[in-house]
Amino acid sequence: MSQKRFNLILNDKISAFKKIIKVDADKSISIRSFLVGSICQNISIADNVLESDDVLSTIECLKNLGVKIQKLKSNRYLIFGKGLGSLSLKRNIKLNFGNSGTLARLLIGILSTTPGITVNLQGDSSLNKRSMKSLIKLMNKFGAHFYPKNKFNFPLKLISSEMPVGINYTAGVSAQLKSAVILAGLNSYGNTVITEIQRSRNHTENMLMKNSQIISIKDKYEKIITIYGKKHLSPIKLNVPNDPSSAAFFSALTLLNKDSSLTIKNVGLNSTRTGFYQLLKKQGAKIKFTNLKKNNNELRGDIIVKSCKLKPINASKFYYTNMTDEYPILFVMAALIKGTSTFRGIKDLANKESDRILEMQKILKQINVKSKFSKGVLKIFGKGTVNATNKTIKVPNRGDHRLCMSSFILALLTGVKTKINNFETVFTSSPSFLKIMKNDLGVKFEIKK
Repeated sequence: MSQKRFNLILNDKISAFKKIIKVDADKSISIRSFLVGSICQNISIADNVLESDDVLSTIECLKNLGVKIQKLKSNRYLIFGKGLGSLSLKRNIKLNFGNSGTLARLLIGILSTTPGITVNLQGDSSLNKRSMKSLIKLMNKFGAHFYPKNKFNFPLKLISSEMPVGINYTAGVSAQLKSAVILAGLNSYGNTVITEIQRSRNHTENMLMKNSQIISIKDKYEKIITIYGKKHLSPIKLNVPNDPSSAAFFSALTLLNKDSSLTIKNVGLNSTRTGFYQLLKKQGAKIKFTNLKKNNNELRGDIIVKSCKLKPINASKFYYTNMTDEYPILFVMAALIKGTSTFRGIKDLANKESDRILEMQKILKQINVKSKFSKGVLKIFGKGTVNATNKTIKVPNRGDHRLCMSSFILALLTGVKTKINNFETVFTSSPSFLKIMKNDLGVKFEIKK
């Protein structure tokens, strides 16, 4: 479902609001539900699935690998699992990951230890620029090969391992690399042992936990995940919570918009995903989690946000793994909070859908907000209120949904005339973003085809 290209123009400041909304379902869990379901035995069920471009790319790739996926109704799917090592594809079919780094890394994890796979891999222009070097090095250890040699971005050819053997891996900040190793380990001989030194998203582990014969987690002094290869994988039944990263943009808007409050329903509140909220609470943000409950090992609940005065943001490097997607909107908030905000340990943001540090610096410069990036530390010299007279913001096409969404919020909070090119990229993660803005929050914008 590649969206037709369109640009967006905003020219008005948002009014005060008091609303209850529901954001889009979690993209990370939606993608994983299809990938894991495809290698289980029998039929898995995924409910409240996000129907965005990235998830539809996942479904398309799996169908090309012989997986039957049936849509029962909107956001509800049956996945007819083929079992471990059973994915296969017809000759000359390429797998296209679209814009999704999550899909690319996790599916390559599965395919690297699926015997008999030779396949050409590609993404869109944004994904094709992103380095896959760390992933390729890891999958080489399982015995997979990638061609051309010493090329680390798509397009690439993958030849899977005929005799994959489990590895030992020390995981860092990337949940996608950790998940790729877990998924590759499932169909490898022997055990794959992952020692996690920095906690990253644990959705893949949570999804597999009911299959106690294939995974064990010891979490005392350090987290050690053991994957027992070549075991039977029972089907999963999932209800996907709503996305805390999508909710962050609406939360930021509410916190900085005078006399406003918002309740966001049924949001995933897994502790590996709530860094944005925990950090802002420390700066004085009025944020509350209510109606907490667990489903499929995933905590969920409602987020209640009220506008308030915030202190400058001081984010240590330890926040990075728990709020990777939220940094662009945090940079916007920092620009509109008086004083100097500091973000440490963020150099990996340069290898996201775009170089998110550089691109956000360029956007903030257009409203005369100064910033300085050096040695993995970004300082933003926040102005508080911005004088919007005679200012315009132009956001070029960088194929990055988070840049588009962050610029949109900046425009609403300042009233600065803003033109965002190729806004359709937001549909990769948040297809309801504009609908919620218009119908629930009364935002006016102009679409230019």
